[in-house]
Amino acid sequence: MLINNAGIMPPALPALVDTDDATFDSLFAVNVKGSFNSMRQAATRLSQGGSVVNFSTSVIGLALPGYSVYGASKAAIETMTTIFAKELRGKNITVNAIAPGPTATALFLNGKTAETIERMSKMAALERLGTPDDIAAAVDFLAGPDSRWVNGQTLRANGGLV
Repeated sequence: MLINNAGIMPPALPALVDTDDATFDSLFAVNVKGSFNSMRQAATRLSQGGSVVNFSTSVIGLALPGYSVYGASKAAIETMTTIFAKELRGKNITVNAIAPGPTATALFLNGKTAETIERMSKMAALERLGTPDDIAAAVDFLAGPDSRWVNGQTLRANGGLV
């Protein structure tokens, strides 16, 4: 099993035009290349019946200003997930992605005002931030036996946000 959950998001979320090369390169180095390298290794190391769960983001569906480069890095993950699932044909290995919405973790909370956090927590139909346990349960499903017929998909675990 491979859970690709490494990811970074800058605390300041500049518009695309204001994003410098260093921020762009850093986001793609960690969010895309790290997952790419792990998937490449998984192709030869996972046994029959294994699973890969990649991390994306519900930001892709929200299309909020300031998230363009971060969202683009995670959109790459969704594309690789779908294609990698097909490339592993015949190995009985599932490849899926999870796309959390705002979740009460340092990645989300860092750099945001209390007002922003409150506003974003109310955006979801369930009117709260996700918890690490919410996301862990969804990952457990995608990595477990109950999802053996789910392959090449992105699960948007976001409380009804998008």
